[in-house]
Amino acid sequence: MDAAKAAAEINRLSREIESHNRLYYDEAEPEISDAEYDALYRSLEELEAAHPELASPNSPTRRVGGTVLDAFEQRAHEVPMLSIDDVFSEAELGDFFGRLSRSLGEEKIPVTIEPKIDGVAVALHYRDGDLEYAVTRGDGSTGDLITENVRTIDRVPLRLPDGQGLPSWIEVRGEIFMRDEPFSRMNADREAQGLAVFKNPRNATAGALKLLDSAEVSKRPLDFIAHGLGRYEGPPLESVKEFRDLLKALGIPQNLPVWEAETYDSCLEAVRELDKSRHSLGYATDGAVIKVNSFADQSRLGATSRAPRWAAAFKYPPEQKETLLRNISVQIGRTGVLTPVAELDPVLVSGTTVSRATLHNQDEIDRKDVRIGDTVLIEKAGEIIPRVVSIVASKRPAGAEPFNLVEAVGGKCPSCGAEIVRPEGFVAWKCLDLSCPAQAANLVRQFVSRKALDIDGVGTIVAEKLVEREVISGPLDLFELELDSLAQLNLGTDESPRLLGSKNAGKIVETVARARQFPLNRWIFGLGIPQVGESAAKELARLHKTLPDLANSAILAELRKLKTGDRKEDNAILAPYKI
Repeated sequence: MDAAKAAAEINRLSREIESHNRLYYDEAEPEISDAEYDALYRSLEELEAAHPELASPNSPTRRVGGTVLDAFEQRAHEVPMLSIDDVFSEAELGDFFGRLSRSLGEEKIPVTIEPKIDGVAVALHYRDGDLEYAVTRGDGSTGDLITENVRTIDRVPLRLPDGQGLPSWIEVRGEIFMRDEPFSRMNADREAQGLAVFKNPRNATAGALKLLDSAEVSKRPLDFIAHGLGRYEGPPLESVKEFRDLLKALGIPQNLPVWEAETYDSCLEAVRELDKSRHSLGYATDGAVIKVNSFADQSRLGATSRAPRWAAAFKYPPEQKETLLRNISVQIGRTGVLTPVAELDPVLVSGTTVSRATLHNQDEIDRKDVRIGDTVLIEKAGEIIPRVVSIVASKRPAGAEPFNLVEAVGGKCPSCGAEIVRPEGFVAWKCLDLSCPAQAANLVRQFVSRKALDIDGVGTIVAEKLVEREVISGPLDLFELELDSLAQLNLGTDESPRLLGSKNAGKIVETVARARQFPLNRWIFGLGIPQVGESAAKELARLHKTLPDLANSAILAELRKLKTGDRKEDNAILAPYKI
């Protein structure tokens, strides 16, 4: 077979296989048997082997992965991937609907209502029907290029069907996630192999997408559902409904079920219906997303710097469970705050097992009258962070013990032994020793977090051991780490050593090197400066050129005075970072 005929046959087989994939995965209506499908697949493999120069990166045979990257390339979003503002009550939903009505000058506002999926946001770019590239949300402006990993996901079309209405460019935004049953099977297999199991589908998904070996990613049960539109060059689209019709025509899986409403009352009814049905979807959801249907109205409403005004996410009240409080421990945060933590009998809450929950501070313990031995009510704040809601007074045993944080730690920091203080106007007790190992380890964790410098491989244990074994004393020391010495880091005890190893060390060194190219705002956020979050970090980056400029910033000094008063510890707020 000559090259021209081979190219035509490769294209035909690829299109036919993709069509059968859509029928199998999206519509559950396969037209051929598994044996017939396998025969088509083998024919394509043989042709590509005979003519490797004709193989497309979007060939169905690429689903098994195989590409190994040194690091993820960064890619800017042509249209920012904004967050969606949350509403937490029916009254707040009414306020949102009222703002829409006033802004648009209409009583009835057509909206759509759909599940809010607990996954990893991603944008898929298709040019002339082929998957061009895929990029994570990242910080909303820039994300990781994860095309090779996304190509391994069965439900992601690598090629869109030809036909009238095919856009020359379409950016489809959605969530990559894991369904409950495949996630459970994966964890059972890992446990049988003696491997660590994942805490929840969201963490497992995020971890899979960070793997640099796409062959490994292909072994994870990743799924994809589309819910939004970014860059678009094609026949005009006037509404969310028309966009959904296009997704269906292109064979791209979309977020379902979906409701349509025009008034607050009908919208609220849909939100309530979704709350009843979402637990049967087979994957984690934590809310309902409400969007204005008309794209023209969306444009009129516009957006703030972080979120569109034409959408809102109604967050359902968190699930609550009872369990026994066995003990209360104390942990030290990156700013030196001592936080009491409830040690619990493990209990399943909102899809994950909870064994620890924050008690915030001593005043909170006293207000709720929490005692060791109590039965307590647990929920996840925002479906993420476990907290103790209240005690169950009727189940209090006779020997339940009151807890006092200062007495529990003997008035000293459990990490460094320095005297703890309670600054005027604060409810929390603090360690003010800037060389405190626990604070240093938490600063490192902030520094390497996804919204900061996104450094792979430095989790809680690695951060603590780097500081404990005096390999580093602060976040910026990460840039001085050498591969050989890092590989010898003992994550275990002196009696039972467990080395980090060359592979893990290499991952850290590679992503640390990549982080040098990140914009200043992510460095500022990563430093974990008290009272400086993402928005403040972006503004400070706009007003300063370098980190040394920040160290002598009059603006930052004034910000700290406004927030906390001119106290002694404010005079060295950047001292731990050695800037």
